[in-house]
Amino acid sequence: MCDAMKRHEVQVLRKAGFTLDEIAERSAISRRCVTDILNEPLVEELVRKALPSDGKVGRPSTALPFTSHIQELFKTEADLPTVEVLRRMRLQGYTGGKTALYQIVAALRPRAIPSPVVRFEGVPGEFSQHDFGKLRVKFLGTGREEMVIFFASRLKWSRWSHVLVVQNEAVESLVRALLSSLADFQGVPLVCVFDNPKTIVLKHVGPIIEWNPTFAQVAIDMRFAAELCTPARGNEKGAVENLVKWVKNSFFKVRRFHDRADLDRQLAEWLQEINERRPSRATNEIPATRLVEEKKRLRALPIAPPDYALRIPVMVGPTGHVLYEGVRYSMPARAVGISGTLFLYPDRVKVIAGPFSAEHPRRPDTPGISWRAEHRADLLAHVSGERGKLYLKRQQLFELGPDAVDFLTEIVHLKCYAWKPEVEKLYELLTQYGGPRLLSTMKEATRRRLFGAASIAQLLKETA
Repeated sequence: MCDAMKRHEVQVLRKAGFTLDEIAERSAISRRCVTDILNEPLVEELVRKALPSDGKVGRPSTALPFTSHIQELFKTEADLPTVEVLRRMRLQGYTGGKTALYQIVAALRPRAIPSPVVRFEGVPGEFSQHDFGKLRVKFLGTGREEMVIFFASRLKWSRWSHVLVVQNEAVESLVRALLSSLADFQGVPLVCVFDNPKTIVLKHVGPIIEWNPTFAQVAIDMRFAAELCTPARGNEKGAVENLVKWVKNSFFKVRRFHDRADLDRQLAEWLQEINERRPSRATNEIPATRLVEEKKRLRALPIAPPDYALRIPVMVGPTGHVLYEGVRYSMPARAVGISGTLFLYPDRVKVIAGPFSAEHPRRPDTPGISWRAEHRADLLAHVSGERGKLYLKRQQLFELGPDAVDFLTEIVHLKCYAWKPEVEKLYELLTQYGGPRLLSTMKEATRRRLFGAASIAQLLKETA
């Protein structure tokens, strides 16, 4: 059985005009499997299948123990028909299906002509290369060294390059940088080639690939085939690694930077120079000139990068929030306990859980938590008992941050028998003016040593 990514690759190559035999060779599957895939509906969404607890992936694993036997056969009979290999493995005790064995045979059989991905040569609109790089950079303004991580991309035929400094090597950074490069290319190539970063490959054993589901969905949505360099085969991944090495040696190691802003400015200038003014050593032509021809073969982006959302499975917790990367996003009280999907945009998130949905800024004004005003009232309405409602209000005030906790601490100790009305009033001000403004007023009141809801209300009126 071929997974969704392999089926998607076959469909992309067929749409681009490759023959069935060419697709079978490039995809390392049988011609019959290619025909079956092309008779299926288009792959539109990644199908996530539960993995066995021992981590084995699918039927092909039954053929893995016979790898050494197949390798020995090919040492003396490299052209042995696959059906004969299957017959001999039956004699060795193989009882699995032929598809599983055929995948192993296709991966192990010596080839007189290396595949295009190995050569990293192609025609216009066929290949792009992508990889992370990192190195330590010393900023002259501070005298300190900092680790800089970048994502490099290049169209193989035209040599048009795109480099973006990123925060980390997580899947979101990879996807956002990848989409940025495709937008800079002004189109999508047939194949995007990667090394084997853990960001996108959870496991790679022979022909068996367990993709990061978030990345796999991006490949399906953007309609490109993802290719990987074979692990432990340095001769196959040289072009991708050389891209990173070239960026390091041509830019980072020969320039000096005052600070991060200066680095970003010089990087933009360098990219403009190598793409639009300087001929490539590989082609002796300016990449911008060749890009004019290559763009004719690139396909339009189905979704603009700012509008593309990563899909993250989530659960609405008992407090009525969805937690993602340390930030809690509020949901209606009736959504508690319902599983859903968090749609992650560059500047916002949208959570859908059953019939309930909510949008929030990606990075809320109050660190660590984002409340919608209607969710505060909704959650309060579903809490039973006066004591429960009071402590929920106090908790929401605490969530504004340490300065709010300090202010409430002073109130509780100064008015140990009368702090409850204070909390009630402060909560009213919270719903009326919002968290950021109330918090800044609390800071000013603390500075003036004015501890009381009445003082906060007066200060808010004065600054209205």
